[in-house]
Amino acid sequence: GALCGAVQPIYFAVGLAVLFALLFSFVRSRTSQSADTIIGVFSSTAVALGIFIVTLGGRSFTKFNRYLIGDILSVTPGEIGLLALVLLAVVLLWVFGSNQLVLTAVHPQLASSRGIATKRNETLFTVAISIVVTLARSWVGLMVINSLLVLPAAASRNLARNLRQYHLFSILSALGCSLLGLMTAYVLGCSAGATIALYLAAYFAVSFALRGRAG
Repeated sequence: GALCGAVQPIYFAVGLAVLFALLFSFVRSRTSQSADTIIGVFSSTAVALGIFIVTLGGRSFTKFNRYLIGDILSVTPGEIGLLALVLLAVVLLWVFGSNQLVLTAVHPQLASSRGIATKRNETLFTVAISIVVTLARSWVGLMVINSLLVLPAAASRNLARNLRQYHLFSILSALGCSLLGLMTAYVLGCSAGATIALYLAAYFAVSFALRGRAG
């Protein structure tokens, strides 16, 4: 999108992210490799391809550094509005499809035997994640965005005793650490994404220390 001179490259990025998500679902359904392995292949390939194209012909990547480390000040009102719409869509997806999504993730064979369209649910979930990640990338940065996906859930798993607590702790920790990270970054003048990731890492360390008591 940036190379084509688009005023809002983010829309190009969302379209490409959806395409990659659909391709990811296709590959995943036809291989025994774990989802983490396939994600690693796709993410590294996508980042490498982007840097290759941007730097082709000796051009500098400097003006795109904000996509790597994030820049909260670069977020436009239009992107905030788009994030709000995506948030609403994700909430509706969770309200109306949480049971099917959870059963599909935990036991796809059982879900399929109960008439649940597991492939559709997996594809829908993958597309939703790809859109959220793409929109959040411009202020979080590619370098730490994976931590925002993994750390809240990983830490909350150490403390939660059931699925409801697991979801609640994950959401609250992500929100709390994000707010703390934004305020700290504003005061210290540092990267918001990296600061949020550090707060989440600290939360994981605390939850890891307390995991025996929570159990």
